[in-house]
Amino acid sequence: MTIEAAVQRLTVSGIAVEVVRKDIKNLHLGVYPPLGRVRVAVPWVISDEAVRLAVIDKLGWIKRQRAQFAKQPRQSEREMVNGESHYFLGQRYRLRVHEHAGPARVALRGIASLDLFMRPGSTAQQRETVLLHWHRTQLKALIPPLLAHWQPLLGVAVSSWGVKKMKTKWGSCNVAARRIWLNLELAKKPDSCLEYIVVHELVHLLERQHNARFTALMAQHLPDWQQRRALLKASVLGHEVWAY
Repeated sequence: MTIEAAVQRLTVSGIAVEVVRKDIKNLHLGVYPPLGRVRVAVPWVISDEAVRLAVIDKLGWIKRQRAQFAKQPRQSEREMVNGESHYFLGQRYRLRVHEHAGPARVALRGIASLDLFMRPGSTAQQRETVLLHWHRTQLKALIPPLLAHWQPLLGVAVSSWGVKKMKTKWGSCNVAARRIWLNLELAKKPDSCLEYIVVHELVHLLERQHNARFTALMAQHLPDWQQRRALLKASVLGHEVWAY
């Protein structure tokens, strides 16, 4: 029977490291929100000592990533009540909950208010579900024009795309299937950040790795991609229960 993956934990220079051995060719090291969890995916043949050396080599980068997560503003858990702050396309809105007998719906009022119409007695979870559905609908409407613009410019085409909640990535690309996924949280970020992630994932169809060629392609087609990435990293993170 083939073992798909094996997980172990090491401590390197006082940092807990999750090591995942699986059928891959190269070592991949990542630092993930909200607290800077360190995860290393490695081929089966890589020894523990080689993993330790790889982590030590990246200690400065790991600490910088963790520092960014620590200082990034984060919302408290949303209670879905009047006056609470919610975000759409980088703009902060004040929530206004209205009781009414009709179907639940969401509407923006002016530049400051987000109106949520719910049946009397609705729970916070029900309100949040309606708002998330609205975010998903809005995001799905924004993506096709971006794909229509960027696919011919890059000379690539996706077979399918989708939106889902993701814990550790803003987007992902399955190169073999030519399928991309985009994080639902992007509905809350500036539209320039959404465009950056769309281009990022499409460029992976030209280059799988985050190497010099990938960086050059991003710079060629989206010269300000690093500024957009910085804006995304600096934006407010939503409240999540992060479990692994």
